[in-house]
Amino acid sequence: MAQRGIQLDGTKLRCSICLDLLKDPVTIPCGHSYCMSCIKSYWNEKYQKKIHSCPQCRQTFTPRPVLVKNTMLAELVEELRKTGLQAAPPDRCYAGPGDVACDVCTGRKLKALKSCLVCLASYCEQHLQSHYDAAPLKKHKLVEATVKLQENFCPHYDEVMKVFCHTDQQCICYLCSMDEHKGHDKVSAAAERSERQKELGVSRQQIQQRIQDREKDVKVLQQQVEAINVSADKAVEDSEKIFTELVRLIEKKSSDVKERIRSRQKEEASRAEELQEKLKREIAELRRKDAELEQLSHTEDHIHFLHSYPSLSRLSQSTDSPGTDIRPLCYFEDVTAAVSEARDKLQGILTEEWPKISLTLTEVDVLLPQPEPKTRAEFLQYSHQITLDLNTAHTWLSLSDGNRKATCMREDKSSHPDRFTYCSQVLSRESLTGRCYWEVEWSGQGVSIAVTYKDISRTGNESRFGYNDKSWALDYYNNSCLFRHNNITTPIPCPLSSRVGVYLDHRAGILSFYSVSETMTLLHRVQTTYTQPLHPGFRLNMNSSIKSNSYVI
Repeated sequence: MAQRGIQLDGTKLRCSICLDLLKDPVTIPCGHSYCMSCIKSYWNEKYQKKIHSCPQCRQTFTPRPVLVKNTMLAELVEELRKTGLQAAPPDRCYAGPGDVACDVCTGRKLKALKSCLVCLASYCEQHLQSHYDAAPLKKHKLVEATVKLQENFCPHYDEVMKVFCHTDQQCICYLCSMDEHKGHDKVSAAAERSERQKELGVSRQQIQQRIQDREKDVKVLQQQVEAINVSADKAVEDSEKIFTELVRLIEKKSSDVKERIRSRQKEEASRAEELQEKLKREIAELRRKDAELEQLSHTEDHIHFLHSYPSLSRLSQSTDSPGTDIRPLCYFEDVTAAVSEARDKLQGILTEEWPKISLTLTEVDVLLPQPEPKTRAEFLQYSHQITLDLNTAHTWLSLSDGNRKATCMREDKSSHPDRFTYCSQVLSRESLTGRCYWEVEWSGQGVSIAVTYKDISRTGNESRFGYNDKSWALDYYNNSCLFRHNNITTPIPCPLSSRVGVYLDHRAGILSFYSVSETMTLLHRVQTTYTQPLHPGFRLNMNSSIKSNSYVI
């Protein structure tokens, strides 16, 4: 029982600073006890604040207490040392799976608290104390306990690697530096670490900046997704409502047509039946007269014959003209034809309007805006073949090379509702959305290279590319170059190459014109919002020509 009591006291005779048995124990005014060296070091570290406090209860003392060895505690600790009894460390101090074990402990090893990069060993709290007490060991470099200490040993000579070889970009030991790495560019591992530490700081700044940028991008994408979901739900709801109204309208018109057909059917059938009954009565009357005339033809009384014949032979007007009351009956093939014509018109309207409806569905792009290409090879990844629409070409324009070339030369053409009539212009067949690029070679006195909505006017000055809010045009005339939109002009420095590249990012609202030679020279860039698909368009002065080049990748 006495030994049990000593063990119980031993658990209370540990210094709360070093966690070992008290050495030269002292008791401070608040009643707590520490190793004399531990409390001195603790107060020395806190000296700048000129406040001396207990590490456990935080009670402060002014002035600094005079430390006197507690003889009674010293005797108890010494008694424990003589009997060989130590306060058992708690179970949580033993090394478990994944922990770094103390290299000094025998038997069941304790959990290491620190690793020494000089000794290349790891120590528990108790065995680490010598690195705090012994002057030579205080200079050693202590780090958090790690299992990677063996990485510091050279695999060839089993020596600590303290040198870094720049030539081979690897850590080596001193013997390696004198042997196979002799003559190489070498520095100490500490010096190389110092340089790499600077690079690490820059790398971390770049990474942290990129993290911030990506977090902003994530927030933007989250907002876009929420906006897309709200917009899509509303669009579905509104479109369903509109199409439902359209279906109801068609159903109502169908019901009206059906009702009118049935009503007309009843009227015509009733009229035919009445006429039929009238004709049947007339036939019966004619049969009766025919019978009387036949009977009269057999009489031998001449006087009776002469008296009766005039009245029997006289016919009524309707009998004399049996077809006067019969007119062609009304049939309903014309109704079917009219309904078919209405259907065709409705299909035509839906076909014509569908590109506008589907425009926002062609590229639901939640990704962040794509950077504009830099080199011609990058532009050609978005290359589109452009062909010209003969129906839109002004009568002065002649198309050739598979409708990819246009020349202004006064050529008469038949009229067409899509044809430009005011100036010599032509549109492409293709409507463009998404990211597109095309190139145009031109020659002559002057041309206009444009993009426009298909519903641009075909007549009057407002039909000219760049003179309205439906077209964007690059004009070259009389050695001057300018950009024009909504009749607002922007001068562009010349000279202009005979080959012009046009880049369109419809969703991003970017339109760029480039002068193409050995390099890509930006002439003008537009940032706006497009509400319809765009068509490339061209206006030519007399004796000028353009040709669309195809570079489809």
